[in-house]
Amino acid sequence: MSDDLVPDDLWERIAPLLPPQPERRRRHPGRLRVPDRVALAGIVYVLRKGVAWRDVPAGLVGCSGVTAWRRLRDWTEAGVWPRLHTELLVELRKTGLLEMDDCAIDGSHVRALKRGDHVGPSPVDRARPGSKHHLIVDRRGIPLAVSVTGGNRHDVTQLIPLLDAIPRIRGLRGRPRSKPKRLFADRGYDYDKYRRLLRKRGIKPLIARRGVAHGSGLGKTRWVVERTFAWLHQFKRLRIRYEHRADLHQGLLELACSIICLRRLRTSF
Repeated sequence: MSDDLVPDDLWERIAPLLPPQPERRRRHPGRLRVPDRVALAGIVYVLRKGVAWRDVPAGLVGCSGVTAWRRLRDWTEAGVWPRLHTELLVELRKTGLLEMDDCAIDGSHVRALKRGDHVGPSPVDRARPGSKHHLIVDRRGIPLAVSVTGGNRHDVTQLIPLLDAIPRIRGLRGRPRSKPKRLFADRGYDYDKYRRLLRKRGIKPLIARRGVAHGSGLGKTRWVVERTFAWLHQFKRLRIRYEHRADLHQGLLELACSIICLRRLRTSF
């Protein structure tokens, strides 16, 4: 079952990034440590199925949900997920599958059933506790950076932090790429202050104006970010936030983005 949840191409990319396993004690060694690939299968199972950690079928996956959660915690604190995402973006650029000249940005509300970091009253869900996913993608919808904030945070406040979160992507000769030439966004980002900040960075803002009738044509490029949100929310654990710790939810988001990038790589062969 672990091979089905963690295919070889995913495991080959993530294995070198994992922290080394602690040496087993000679005296009173205790039970054998669950292999990392099996623990990753437990994480991916929760990410895809959306089940609670305690409901992970140990007989099917190979480990308990508690073990998978602990490994998620350890690998998140070790910074495994952003490094994996960056490595896959480098591969995409190397194969010519990354088009960063035009990028799109947007945010999406999710309900948060447990209070914790980055949870706030959602303005679109009767002030119930919620969080927001903020996402920036390339022209084809490949996720470049993702973040989670409280549900009451305005989308535009995360524009600059999300741009700063795009890693320096190597893969071709010359300087690594870390910013687009043009950025598409909806009316929620319609603030002159942020247009000036984008221009100062050498990015042309293509942002819909509030109060102007629809039909600007920007949606022809901006729709890709909405499609990527649909891809992310195919991972049922991301439709509703259950994690109390925001960093663990962020780690699951980054793992899902990496899986999306890997799917795009597979279609190129």
